[in-house]
Amino acid sequence: MARIKGPRKVHQYSEDFKVTAVKLSHLPGVQVKDVAEELDIHPFMLSRWRKEMREGKLEGAMKKPVDLKVAAELKRLRQLERDYARLKEEHEILKKAIRFCSERKAKSSRS
Repeated sequence: MARIKGPRKVHQYSEDFKVTAVKLSHLPGVQVKDVAEELDIHPFMLSRWRKEMREGKLEGAMKKPVDLKVAAELKRLRQLERDYARLKEEHEILKKAIRFCSERKAKSSRS
């Protein structure tokens, strides 16, 4: 396995970004992994920021509240993802049922 040459890219996030991410992760019905996925960061990093916020190392906790529109949109996105997953599963079940019924008809019509 070849090693990547050159400097490793390290992202530097602003304090406002960290605080907003932590506030979003504290909203009811929202999971840390979902917030991290939407912000394109690793869930461990968000968990670390949450810990820093609890310990008081991360400033800006009271600067500005989380935008209610953003919170509502994140909640709506989560619901849509759940609905989509359910519909995909239902679709797969229907495909299997059609295949099963087609095979039964084919077997019964041969005799």
